[in-house]
Amino acid sequence: MTVRVKLIFVLTLILVSAFISISLFNYNESRKKIHRDIVNSSLPLTRDNIYSEIQTVLMRPLFVSSLMANDTFLKDWAAGGENNISKIERYLGEIQDKYGFFSAFFVSAETGKYYYPGGILKTISQKDEHDVWYYDFVGSGEDHDLDVDSNEAADNILTVFINHRLTSDDGKLLGVTGVGLKMDNVSRLLEKFSEKYGKIIFLVDGNGLIQVHHKVGMIENINLRHMPGHGTIAAQVLSNPAEPATYEFEYAGDRIFLTSRYIPELEWWLIVEQNETVLLDAARHNFVRTIIVGGIATLFIVVLSILVINHFQLRLEQQADSDELTGLGNRRSFERFFESAVSGIKKKSGPFSIILLDIDGFKAVNDKCGHLEGDRILKHISSIIRSSVRDSDFCARWGGDEFLLFVDGEIDLAFDIAERIRTAVADACNDDLVSSDCGERVTVSCGVAQYADADTLDSLIVRADKAMYESKAQGKDMVIKG
Repeated sequence: MTVRVKLIFVLTLILVSAFISISLFNYNESRKKIHRDIVNSSLPLTRDNIYSEIQTVLMRPLFVSSLMANDTFLKDWAAGGENNISKIERYLGEIQDKYGFFSAFFVSAETGKYYYPGGILKTISQKDEHDVWYYDFVGSGEDHDLDVDSNEAADNILTVFINHRLTSDDGKLLGVTGVGLKMDNVSRLLEKFSEKYGKIIFLVDGNGLIQVHHKVGMIENINLRHMPGHGTIAAQVLSNPAEPATYEFEYAGDRIFLTSRYIPELEWWLIVEQNETVLLDAARHNFVRTIIVGGIATLFIVVLSILVINHFQLRLEQQADSDELTGLGNRRSFERFFESAVSGIKKKSGPFSIILLDIDGFKAVNDKCGHLEGDRILKHISSIIRSSVRDSDFCARWGGDEFLLFVDGEIDLAFDIAERIRTAVADACNDDLVSSDCGERVTVSCGVAQYADADTLDSLIVRADKAMYESKAQGKDMVIKG
């Protein structure tokens, strides 16, 4: 594994670990905060707010039924023999219309007649299951109670009746009076609370039987003790009327928090429950979104890092393998190329040759015209060399004013390429390769040698170098085979 790959791997590991660690930390902190908020803030505050609102809604009819039970007219009318039924009809009708109740009634203890705004509904009987409420209430000795029953005076619609005992001044029972609230209205009220607070809200009596619920079908049909999960805490809830309390239990893999508060005026318990798992869904979705965004960001950073690393590594490799002035290869890159070529020879690739090229008169140009002019000449001759070789060949600045060329082919091919370069340099010289102000003329002398089986790079260069110096000895500006 290369250093670059290791670096990218470590960078990716750090980024991924950081994103996952931070995301997990945030998720766990969110879970803890949600738990604290439910237990210490959200659930108790919701319970108390709903308690106040329910008291506002249900205490009003309780207050009105209490006023009716203390109304002198109603007492006098009942004690006076229940004469002139139109008076009680008008009285109950006015109560119903004035306060907007679904029903207003009076049941006489003397005659057993059930009066409502429409007159006499019936005469109650212990044999009638619809009248059991009356005898239970009278027998309880309580001043008032709430009862959920069907309203026979209104198509048997489920109704919450607020019953109040009516007695004479000397304490004699005259009957039971009160008003009724349509259960649909009360259920809609709880449904509105549930939507407003995002929680499940209902009322149960002292035995745990549901009395008010936004799902009307559950009323007086479902007991808290028998509800899945709730049964484990029902006894605690119903035995603690003194103080509001919060409980928790597991059901179907979800953690449920439940708080209760006793309503003494109704003798019912207000139940408010919150599914923690539902609230955690938002935290989980946020966690997943963070992971996705973090993954995309990590991928982007890694890709960008790879591009940046590759870019700078390529530049470093170019700087390490090329001559800064001419852009040709340097000694290091030529040696590596040569080793690769020798390996190719061993694998039965074709022969290759080298050209050692030296600039004639270059020292005089540097001495007379300066190094800037010398550098310009080096770059110009480098461009001639580059344009004279093929893609399979390789050229490098060997040092100073010497160039070494690798030619993929036999010595004759190398000779032709060297001759082409020599001619091009000579022609360029005639076209002012050197500045006219300098007055010097430059040419190139080349030595060519072909690789043999026993050759090393040094031995091959020695033969090419001898040929190049022979070229200089014979007058320069020529190519000699070594």
